[in-house]
Amino acid sequence: MELEIEVLGDDLAAGRPDMPDRAELERLVRMAVQTVGIEDGHLAISFVDAERIAELNAEHRGKQGPTDVLSFPIDEDEEPLGPRELGDVVICPEHTVDLREAIVHGVLHLVGMDHEVDDGEMLARQAEILAS
Repeated sequence: MELEIEVLGDDLAAGRPDMPDRAELERLVRMAVQTVGIEDGHLAISFVDAERIAELNAEHRGKQGPTDVLSFPIDEDEEPLGPRELGDVVICPEHTVDLREAIVHGVLHLVGMDHEVDDGEMLARQAEILAS
């Protein structure tokens, strides 16, 4: 099994200098999931407009307005019956300063990291990945 990365709506980020090409995007995602020892599975990265991410932000976090990135983990701690479904990362390029950072940040959340409770481990790992 391998890591399958689905990218949707990348035309919304086309032309931005911080939008990684497919090879770089896959490298960033692989490094992020390997942080917790994951080698295979499926995840999707979707680029959406401000209206759509605001809807998701309100529906899932109870917060009004758009944000830069949201993560929706699926398999989390369960042992999957088939190929692992890691989840979805949703990014709004219009509200994102650095797309590479948003991709790594969102994927680290998919694999269970949380910068709000981990004493800086997630953000340190994020910085390492982005610096490599």
